[in-house]
Amino acid sequence: MRDIVIRAATADDVPLLMRGLRGIAEHLGETGELVCTEADLRAHGFGPQPAFQAAVAEAGGAFAGMSVFFPIFSTWYGKPGMFVQDLYVEPAFRSQGIGERLLRHVAQLAHKHGGVYLRLSVDEDNRRAHGFYLDLGLVHSHDQRSYIAQGDAFAALAGEGMTQPVARVRQAR
Repeated sequence: MRDIVIRAATADDVPLLMRGLRGIAEHLGETGELVCTEADLRAHGFGPQPAFQAAVAEAGGAFAGMSVFFPIFSTWYGKPGMFVQDLYVEPAFRSQGIGERLLRHVAQLAHKHGGVYLRLSVDEDNRRAHGFYLDLGLVHSHDQRSYIAQGDAFAALAGEGMTQPVARVRQAR
């Protein structure tokens, strides 16, 4: 196995982060739904108030994967943690421990800052990822369900241009 290096991403790595995001979108069959741009990543990840952090994995100097994550807080635990938004390993480097090393990197960062947990979501149909996370000791949270407000539903919830109460809006994914 080649030397694997996990390092903090910089603004110069934005094209690699986009490569990983496109890889995830392709894997999920959702390339048309990825609207994030390199400019978005630069502005929101490497500007004055970063909304996320990222790590890049290199194997033998080649891009092997990446992770995008951000701090979260649990009122149940009374402690911080880390949410892994995206984890991607290039197909040529899968089953070489890179995904595990990326997750360990994020967990170590969280721990260093007093974090006591790591949370992530995975596409329901991504069976390989489910097995991977279970093998690492993560457990499926049967008592919680994720919800998202986006598009018109988010605009309505945020009260964008509204003076009336928010109407219930249902969107199918």
